[in-house]
Amino acid sequence: MKKRSIAALTAALAVAPLLATGVPGQPAVAAGSGPTLLRGVDLDTVTIPELQERMKHGALTSSELTLSYLRRIKAIDPKIHAVLRTSPTALRQAAASDVRHRLGRVRGPLDGIPVLLKDNVNTRDMPTTAGSTALAGSPPDTDADLVAKLRAAGAVILGKTNLSEWANFRAAKPTSGWSAVGGQTNNPYVLDRNPCGSSSGSAAALAASLAQVAVGTETDGSIVCPAGMNGVVGHKPSLGLVSRSGVVPISAEQDTAGPMARNVIDTAITLSVLSGDDAPHALGLTDAATRPGGLRGKRIGLWRLPSLGTGTDALMTRTAARLRAAGAEVVEVTPPYQDRLAELEFPALLSEFHQDIDAYLATRNGPRDLARLVEFNRTHPAERTCFAGQELFEQALVAPPTTEPGHRAARAELKDLSRRSIDETMAAHDLDAIASPANPPAWTTDCARGDNDVIPSSTPAAVAGYPSLSVPAGFIGELPVGLLLMAGDHQDAELLSLGAAVEQRLDARRAPRYLPSVPSDTLR
Repeated sequence: MKKRSIAALTAALAVAPLLATGVPGQPAVAAGSGPTLLRGVDLDTVTIPELQERMKHGALTSSELTLSYLRRIKAIDPKIHAVLRTSPTALRQAAASDVRHRLGRVRGPLDGIPVLLKDNVNTRDMPTTAGSTALAGSPPDTDADLVAKLRAAGAVILGKTNLSEWANFRAAKPTSGWSAVGGQTNNPYVLDRNPCGSSSGSAAALAASLAQVAVGTETDGSIVCPAGMNGVVGHKPSLGLVSRSGVVPISAEQDTAGPMARNVIDTAITLSVLSGDDAPHALGLTDAATRPGGLRGKRIGLWRLPSLGTGTDALMTRTAARLRAAGAEVVEVTPPYQDRLAELEFPALLSEFHQDIDAYLATRNGPRDLARLVEFNRTHPAERTCFAGQELFEQALVAPPTTEPGHRAARAELKDLSRRSIDETMAAHDLDAIASPANPPAWTTDCARGDNDVIPSSTPAAVAGYPSLSVPAGFIGELPVGLLLMAGDHQDAELLSLGAAVEQRLDARRAPRYLPSVPSDTLR
């Protein structure tokens, strides 16, 4: 099969009708959200190629776009608490992009596009806290590698998003979206509901149209679940495709940063920058796969997961019917080895976290290792305002070292079984991808109870290091549910191409209404 790069995919996906020029000064107002139009551009639906076309012809500037997002953050973020801080240099970055556009020296499709970063990604000019007051002092000395790539591409680093503190790897009963630095991020669709996963602020900010794209991170579920629960797109890349350097770790065996956006086109464009043009593994797709409506003849295995509730299962039934009507063949599957993966994953992560977080903390001002971080949390009340526990930290301190033969054997078995769970399922049914629900409808946020988030769909791809992609599938009542697609190793481009076709067919995204609450019986 002829292979091409992610850049080829994004160029093909960008062939779409461009927005007609609107009339400046005629903003539309979505319920509870403030203006959504900028010079006739709907910020909730516009894509990066459409923005670049306007900037090319002088109908829009990066400065106008950046200022509009900054104003939306000021007006809307007090409802959802998704953005921790904005960059003091954002408008200067945008002005520099405007000069490049005027001179015809645009660096690429992200030039002038505002991007939010999860606050566990190092930035030299803003604090990087992982949500903890222990790191709330001076910024890191250098940018993460992925931030350097974004800056080189001309992206406007707009600010940092809230997250589940330490990427949800602190307490046995955490509350997703809460950190001591940022408080609780709310789901923009229903404000007393949870945003899921540790990239909660990135997903909620995108749902509220507070930036064009965002960067999240995932060890297991922390990109794809927030994307699904907030009605946006999230891509967990193949392990190693995006550099982990300068990202607060859990485990190098599973950690990756990845792009999040309101559509697959923007997600793919952002991945092409994050991964670099000379990524070590070539990514490709066939010419036919880039064409819109490319579901005909595709074979998709549906992993139903009825444990996520009758409403979610019924939505999967409707989704399968819509994909079949577009020409896809959908067969039901159950990937094997899931119980064993669940048994092995957590103990392995404990050992790896102790090793990797010690190495990261040694580069920062503050507690210099995990033992001193545990003591910091015991003596700082702000770290216990939602939940007091740090059981995972304490277990990691006494976990076997990664050099211990038992740990090495467990990680080897995890890698083998997780890859086989996907590879064998795809081979047995001749599949292009496996699909499953990315999330149930969002649960009510409750610090005393913690999360209700036993969502096994993300685990096979996360442990295997294979790509996964969440696209909006629909709603249960007022709450979004995502469809999670996963495929084989370094099939990121093929997965994004398929995801674009699924997105086009389902057309399931709608803007949030910021409802204070909804009765639980409306979500069945």
